[in-house]
Amino acid sequence: MSSGEYILRAAAPDAIGILADVMGHLASHRLNVIESHDFGDPETKRFFIWARFQAEDGFQPAAFEDGFGALADRRQIDWSLRRADAQPKALIMVSKGDHCLNDLLYRHRRGRLGADIVAVVSNHPDGKWHADRHDIPFHHVPVTKDTKVEAENHLKALIAETGAEIIVLARYMQILSNELSRELEGRCINIHHSALPSFKGARPYHQAHARGVKLMGATAHYVTADLDEGPIIAQDVMAADHRMTAERMVELGKDVEARVLARAVSAHAEGRVFLNGHRTVVFE
Repeated sequence: MSSGEYILRAAAPDAIGILADVMGHLASHRLNVIESHDFGDPETKRFFIWARFQAEDGFQPAAFEDGFGALADRRQIDWSLRRADAQPKALIMVSKGDHCLNDLLYRHRRGRLGADIVAVVSNHPDGKWHADRHDIPFHHVPVTKDTKVEAENHLKALIAETGAEIIVLARYMQILSNELSRELEGRCINIHHSALPSFKGARPYHQAHARGVKLMGATAHYVTADLDEGPIIAQDVMAADHRMTAERMVELGKDVEARVLARAVSAHAEGRVFLNGHRTVVFE
């Protein structure tokens, strides 16, 4: 028997009464919903529910799951139930730029990330001191054209060894292979230092500067085999003007990148992100 707060995620073909059925099941178990979000997409015909509820002493998750499983079969619901205080394990990957790594580690230490960072992996040794300061294991995995396959096999072994459920590319400047991207689809988050879909690929701030943009930003998205084309989780922008050099834009953009990546990681860790075709539904 258990008590405490739980999170229920559900996604199903849209149909009349689905929200009532789900909430009715919660009520039948005397569960107090303290936060909920729902959305029906008229384009994909999918309905999404995120609910955080308080369970009384004596709550039996197994009995709840058995009953909800029958409802899920009838309504074709993809669903999951977890304790609200559960923190999925995250593995952070970084190259030389350490601003996103530093921000994630700080939030983790303060208990504000929603995920448990279990390792930092880098193709350069520069980030080791950050990991050491926070007592997080650091793994230096160099990557060259000739060792890329070996490096990715090493990465796969680290993911399995640590039990990492989320892979975060915190300015990791190596392109993952199509095979690995597909293997990690839906749980690998990248920060792109530009407001995608504009200015994809290398040196996006310099591309933006050359076009004289008035707004610049950052995009956190899921990694797919299509470079910088994965479903977007979070974005933010800041003002730019003709006085800014490309180098100044890079520096200012680092703050936006760190903020956007942290938002995306926290939203994913709390189960607030649903894949919806090439897009996402994010309940914040």
